[in-house]
Amino acid sequence: MSRADYPVAAEAVVVGLGPVGSELVLPHLPENVLFVAEPSAGDLAVAEGAIVRAAYDVDRDLLARMPRLRVVARTGVGVERVDVAACAERGVAVAVTPGSNSRAVAEGAFAMIASLVKRVGESNAFVASGQWGSGSIPVPGDLYGKTLAVLGFGRIGRIIAGFGAAFGMRIVVHDPFVQAEEYENTSLDEAVRQADAISLHLPGGGGELLPLELLRTAKPGLVLVNCARADLVDTATLQAALDAGVLGGVGLDVFETEPVREHPLAGDPRVLLSPHTTGLSEGAMAATFRMAAEAVTAVLAGGSPAHTAAVA
Repeated sequence: MSRADYPVAAEAVVVGLGPVGSELVLPHLPENVLFVAEPSAGDLAVAEGAIVRAAYDVDRDLLARMPRLRVVARTGVGVERVDVAACAERGVAVAVTPGSNSRAVAEGAFAMIASLVKRVGESNAFVASGQWGSGSIPVPGDLYGKTLAVLGFGRIGRIIAGFGAAFGMRIVVHDPFVQAEEYENTSLDEAVRQADAISLHLPGGGGELLPLELLRTAKPGLVLVNCARADLVDTATLQAALDAGVLGGVGLDVFETEPVREHPLAGDPRVLLSPHTTGLSEGAMAATFRMAAEAVTAVLAGGSPAHTAAVA
């Protein structure tokens, strides 16, 4: 499709890269903008804005095919798959949508923690398999009075700390850059040593945060949930820690390679796996697409997005 094929009233073209529901973005785009959810090469050639999902690469090759592009609106805050420097060279704004899914991720992470501590999955399997009356009943743990270590005290970390406190948990926080005023701040070593449960909310890219030798300093049966970045703790480390009884439960929403086909921890009753969806609740999706569409609208109107990614 060429520009001449679009409706006369369309003054600009915006494309979706990755699955982007038209019904979620159209209400927040100007009436004179044509949104193309499944763009062709011709659509890319005339597009001035793009709303981009997390798994989609925006590299120099794609930018070369989009000569009129003015703004990339990334759903979420991670821009590791966006060539921000190349966008800057072209004068293309890179917008992000911070906070749009923070509560959803925190809810998902805490749901995993509570399920693992209370042994919900194991109890369900115990009853469903007909072991009740013959096997050893899984004994639930407690949240009240236990220590939750929140590693990373940004938007998500603050929310999940509040959830834990509401359940009567003691909260300790480790963040290299942020000090929590209402909770105890600790070193990473102390956080691991004191915790009954750990929730990870730090960026990745700095090597393994929780190697096996550090996890061995924790209380036996520690529950560990990672809804942040897969490289914060290796799968092999998790397997070894589960086998050694160091970990009593693991919840994962992020993986080294996605989608996962055969994960080494799949089927372990002490493990919960979710397909990187804790941040994709109905409300979070609506919010992140609204923010992305508003960022595109701002640029098309001659302004700037409310939140942009900086060049590293």
